[in-house]
Amino acid sequence: MIPLAVLAIAYLLGAIPFGYLLVRWKTGSDIRASGSGNIGATNVMRTTGRSAGILTLLLDIAKGFAAVWIAGRLTGQDPLWMSIAAVTVMAGHAYPVFLGFKGGKAVASFVGAFLCLAPWALLAETVIFVVVVFKTRHISMGSIVGAATFPLAVWLVGHSTVPPVAAAALAGAFVIYRHSSNMQRLRLGTESVFKF
Repeated sequence: MIPLAVLAIAYLLGAIPFGYLLVRWKTGSDIRASGSGNIGATNVMRTTGRSAGILTLLLDIAKGFAAVWIAGRLTGQDPLWMSIAAVTVMAGHAYPVFLGFKGGKAVASFVGAFLCLAPWALLAETVIFVVVVFKTRHISMGSIVGAATFPLAVWLVGHSTVPPVAAAALAGAFVIYRHSSNMQRLRLGTESVFKF
């Protein structure tokens, strides 16, 4: 029964569309009809303003962290179920039941989940993300490179057991898959440029 509760809680937390809700509350509009059509923090920031974007980012990180933390509390810090919760909260964000299973790219929930599960590895990846974004001016490129190298960071920096490393590999692959349209725009040179 507890494993089912872990999955349900992680998915439903992930499915809360904070970007959609904040934009709807602030402007009355549907974020999915603006910019890239994504409900995540980057699109919210570009279309609705910095404060809304930052708040979306923090809330999406928080739900990722909460899902893994709750899984730990319910299972006695079992790394397997905490790892499953990390991937499940990302799936909830990407495919939210509340928005017809069309959600965001799950980067912020990825950050929150692994902030709880593998914080030192995430810190190392944050440095890589910042450097890549600074050099390329593309947030998507930072996310893709960070996701691709994250499993190695969890293994080397976190000295983790098999479940967190496997979850990091699955989560990283998922983030890259969700950025397929960004990769196409990067190849074409039409991807949005981030301004510091």
